Amino acid sequence: MPLIDKLFDLMVSQNASDLHLHEIQVPKLRVLGELFPVPSMLPIYYDEIRKMLMEICEPADWEKFEQTGDLDFAYAYNETARFRANYKKHYNGYGAVFRMIPSKIQTLKEIQAPAILSTFGMYASGLCLVTGPTGSGKTTTLAAIIDEINHTRKKTILTVEEPVEFVHPQIKSTIVQREVNHDCHSFGDALRGAMRQDIEVIMVGEMRDVQTTSLAVKAAEMGQLVLATLHTNSAIKAVDRIIDVFPADEQESVRDTLSVAMRAVCAQLLLRRADGHARVPVHEILIQTRASANLIREGKTNQLTQVIMSGRNAGMQLMDDGIERLLDIGMISSHEAYMKCTDKERFAAHAPPGLGAN
Repeated sequence: MPLIDKLFDLMVSQNASDLHLHEIQVPKLRVLGELFPVPSMLPIYYDEIRKMLMEICEPADWEKFEQTGDLDFAYAYNETARFRANYKKHYNGYGAVFRMIPSKIQTLKEIQAPAILSTFGMYASGLCLVTGPTGSGKTTTLAAIIDEINHTRKKTILTVEEPVEFVHPQIKSTIVQREVNHDCHSFGDALRGAMRQDIEVIMVGEMRDVQTTSLAVKAAEMGQLVLATLHTNSAIKAVDRIIDVFPADEQESVRDTLSVAMRAVCAQLLLRRADGHARVPVHEILIQTRASANLIREGKTNQLTQVIMSGRNAGMQLMDDGIERLLDIGMISSHEAYMKCTDKERFAAHAPPGLGAN
């Protein structure tokens, strides 16, 4: 039994989202968004952490890690869970962070997603984004959308990830999952191949560079449904992020393409529940309309807030509206609402002492 499995057992029992291992430090668990040192454990040093990391890593991957100082892969732990592993070298030696991936793919209802998210998988083509900071559940939400397609429709689906996280069974759809650096050289290579492989739905783990973003938008424009993630805190910023990744002389063309290809954006955050026992999601939703398409084309994305406010009956929502609703029903504390909201003046009455608007 690998030494690290005892820590994985502890993660599962504590419902921790992450395990942090760093040489000359005490191992730490992230529980409900906060880091805690593992009780009764001492700092780990070179021999111990090296053995821990080597035991669950393929020899070829370990050699790559030793050469480059970085490594991403997935580790299946019995039937309990999978872990997304990131190895790194740092000033004091070896380090690693493990993110727990539940073995069971949760439904959109189980993850408390708004009903409108079920429509993301129903589009015949176009680009749908799920955005949010690290640890906000973007991958879990995308997996739930793919799972709903898989249970209800006969589609050909490709996921491109680094690494593959949730493993989808073959139900109604035909699903192919490709891992960057193992099954394909890059996100770009996999996306180029998808255009020749009779793929109807593509899930892109992350649009992290101009090549991946360009190919994803092109695939959406050419008739495939593309589901992807970005690291932004709002739906509106997601649109700007896509456009800004391109050189200035290409941005006008990208705006034109995006105004046609964009279908929907969901930005999400995880907030600590008032009782301290769990976290609750909150969402911002932007759905394509004629008005939103025109604003994207004209470079007036700052006005998309008005589109969301006027589209509430269609399922659209601002992040602060969702936060206020959770606050009103007592699901979250005033402190959490103020710290996570966008418009601080709107929540000024709930500001902790010393942080209120002047």
